Amino acid sequence: MRSLECKKCGRVVENVGDFAKTVMCSRCVIVKVGMPDEPKSAYKPTGRPAGWHWMKEFVDKDGTVFHLGKEQPKLKGTLKPTKVVPKKKSKKKRRTKEQMLVARAKEKKAALKKAVQKQKDFINHNFGKE
Repeated sequence: MRSLECKKCGRVVENVGDFAKTVMCSRCVIVKVGMPDEPKSAYKPTGRPAGWHWMKEFVDKDGTVFHLGKEQPKLKGTLKPTKVVPKKKSKKKRRTKEQMLVARAKEKKAALKKAVQKQKDFINHNFGKE
């Protein structure tokens, strides 16, 4: 293994390539490049409703008009802001496993009862409605 001294601070840097003449240690590289202040988050809320850029026409609160997400500066202030009504969530409760099993057993019992009645009707020669 080949090692060289950092050209800035003099620390020993190991595992250097065969053709390297000078090196900088990782600390000196960080000082030179600078540490990022904070990781930037990808999501920035705009204050507009979800899916506004898919609407044929959307007018923002300040009067800016958008057609399929593209701003139309010529139409700014000519239309009233779009009122977006949020979808109502259903109040249907999720069934428990026990409730699902009971319902399935009921369905199977009803199907079995129907099959037995069909066989009885066949035996008794009841083929149609009489």
